[in-house]
Amino acid sequence: MGLFARWRAEREQQRKAALFVDALFVEPDPADVQWLADSATRGDTDHAQWELRYARRALGLIAAQRDALDDRTASIVARVISGALTRDQNIASEMAETAERQFNARLSAYRDGLAAKAGAPTHIRMGQTLFAFAGGSFKKQDANIVRAGELLGSYLAEANEALRASFGTAVLPENVAPSETVKR
Repeated sequence: MGLFARWRAEREQQRKAALFVDALFVEPDPADVQWLADSATRGDTDHAQWELRYARRALGLIAAQRDALDDRTASIVARVISGALTRDQNIASEMAETAERQFNARLSAYRDGLAAKAGAPTHIRMGQTLFAFAGGSFKKQDANIVRAGELLGSYLAEANEALRASFGTAVLPENVAPSETVKR
């Protein structure tokens, strides 16, 4: 591939990543923010809103890492998220480093929660993770934990949909099984 063709391909990947990240930076539903504030953050709607923002963005990056068609997609998406965080008007300039650390902590916790094979069902682990960061009770599997897990499950589904919309889907001929595409 020539230099110009490579440059164009990289620009196209960057454009797709920007579209995907725009979907991850959609503000959380006010009703969800209020519910989380009432049930976990002791009425702190700003904290609840940030936890939901971090969750959506972290789950989006995880979706890009797990489900993208190209192995390079996740690193491009991570760079675009990092840039978007530094430009986020909701983050005071002196808090940018703190916001990045908080995002990374949540990214790691959500990744671990999705990867765990033992213990509670995935949606329960995810709900407990959200409540742990939000400051709520996360040890028992009550209706709030279930709702939190379902909400995060919807965030992950939305991220996968946005990933496909931005980067495309795998298309195989009807007569070729996916296992046959692996070169041996």
